[in-house]
Amino acid sequence: MIKNKKLRNWVRAALGVSTLASLFFVPWILVWAWLLPLPATMQGQVDQAIAHGFDGMVVYVEQKGEPARFYTAGVRDRAQNIPADANGLFKIASIGKLYHAVAITQLVYEKQLSLTATLGDYFPELISRIEHAEHISLKNMVQHRSGIPNYTNYPNYWGNPALTYQGKLDLALDLPASFKPDQGYEYSNTNYLLLSELIRRTTGLTSQQYIKQHILQPLGLYHTFGSLRDVDLNDVMGGYYVGYQEDIKGNDYGSMLATVADVGVFLRALNDGSVFREGEQALYSSLYVYDHGGLLPGFQSQASYYKDIDTVVVQVINTTNLDGYDWNLSQIIHHRIYTILVHQSKK
Repeated sequence: MIKNKKLRNWVRAALGVSTLASLFFVPWILVWAWLLPLPATMQGQVDQAIAHGFDGMVVYVEQKGEPARFYTAGVRDRAQNIPADANGLFKIASIGKLYHAVAITQLVYEKQLSLTATLGDYFPELISRIEHAEHISLKNMVQHRSGIPNYTNYPNYWGNPALTYQGKLDLALDLPASFKPDQGYEYSNTNYLLLSELIRRTTGLTSQQYIKQHILQPLGLYHTFGSLRDVDLNDVMGGYYVGYQEDIKGNDYGSMLATVADVGVFLRALNDGSVFREGEQALYSSLYVYDHGGLLPGFQSQASYYKDIDTVVVQVINTTNLDGYDWNLSQIIHHRIYTILVHQSKK
């Protein structure tokens, strides 16, 4: 107990000031976005998202047994004020991990790969460069339980990204592991960089060639591409970073690109099992997730399947920062979209 009255009053005053200061730093727009009255329509929610400061937004909704619906707001080109449209390509970023996880599942099912084989087995040249390489299993890498450092955490990575497999890998070599294999979880893009290379070494095809032949073409998806080099830049919606006026869609970060419809069809096939051959889905279910987000400079996205309403939702926003603020705002919007769909399903 503080017995000195003056000291006690000073402490109370100090606590009051600190409380007011903490309130000053609360991201009130996130609170406001969460508490705003829910629009009655999907289009109303998409329009509301643009009012929060995003440049453009596209949403794909496919409820089982109904035609897909598209909602757009804002612009795909800030300089020319061209409205956002559902046919534009976007960089899907880490949503691409779903495709790679399916590819690994297929190769394991065919016994071309083994989940218990180690990084050292497949990449003997890395035994002395990645800690615990002889104990990190293929399954650990798929599930982000390897402890391998994330190359995109390298200082100022997004300002000067590596463009090649080796250039990216070099940023994660000779570093201490985040934890021992299977003793923790840490999202690391290095895992999927190595998985992509493993697909190439195993099949003789680049991971994108393999995905195209064994996943995209069987599903009839012809608007999904391996990299920026495979597309006409005019077909890509503009990408913007907070604080910069220029369109950065031409910056190559190594991402796949697709339309929201192609991602939506893939996600439906992933969740209803039609992307798999008999026996593969059980294997995949033991390995990885069934929806995913994506974030890199210029684009943030979320591809989700909601079992309770049997609905696929793909959301793309072409404005980002990397401090978590805009990502959290986009996730609030995505949840509100789901809530609207739930309400509509009950009518």
